[in-house]
Amino acid sequence: MIFTPAHRGGSGPPLVLLHGFLDTWRVWELVLPALERSRDVLAPTLAGHAGGPPLPAIAAGALADAVERAMDEAGFATAHVAGNSLGGHVALQLAARGRARTVVAFAPAGGWTEVLDLQAGMQEQTRAAAPHARALLATPAGRRRATELLTVEYEHIPVELLAHQMLAVAGCTAAAAMIANARREGWPLDAERITCPVRIVWGTEDRLLPYPAAAERFRRELPQADWVELDGVGHYPQWDVPLETAQLILGFT
Repeated sequence: MIFTPAHRGGSGPPLVLLHGFLDTWRVWELVLPALERSRDVLAPTLAGHAGGPPLPAIAAGALADAVERAMDEAGFATAHVAGNSLGGHVALQLAARGRARTVVAFAPAGGWTEVLDLQAGMQEQTRAAAPHARALLATPAGRRRATELLTVEYEHIPVELLAHQMLAVAGCTAAAAMIANARREGWPLDAERITCPVRIVWGTEDRLLPYPAAAERFRRELPQADWVELDGVGHYPQWDVPLETAQLILGFT
């Protein structure tokens, strides 16, 4: 399977989409058609992930540094930024650097350190299963197993996209180093420097970053944020409810 470094499409105000840990830009595929009708969308694969640029230095700001370079190359001095999980955290880092006009963060990482062990184990299991991805995803039971930590609904997700996801998780070469760095440095965020409008969205059925416990940090550090709770939605609203996800972005940008 070919992993590409980024997607660019649509026209209108600039919008940057940032995926979560172990993913690629393709995690946004189901929402792209709605967004690109009125936005100039840049969806890069984060450094160190399958298809993304290399991550030579494992440091707290390295991912945001790479996104800034991608924005510069795209001609975006600033942009509206939406991110999921790790991408939500990076989106908030960009806001603290003055690069975001607005931020919509879907279950941003950084408030729940227990997830690191879970993700390390998930990558190990996925690497073992990846050679058999097509066979595993051929049945509803297999598709449910592949998505059980990420979504509540799953039957509408294309099998090819799920196969891509499995191979991307297996191919994230910087995963172990990023997990070790997160354990060592935590998830630093200069929240007091964030002056742009921020919307935080969390699914009430999130099994990876459980709500509301994982959200407490952001309620404390970003009291000005607009909060949206999605009943019955998991960690990937962009898969669970793609149209509603697009509306939550468009309605805030």
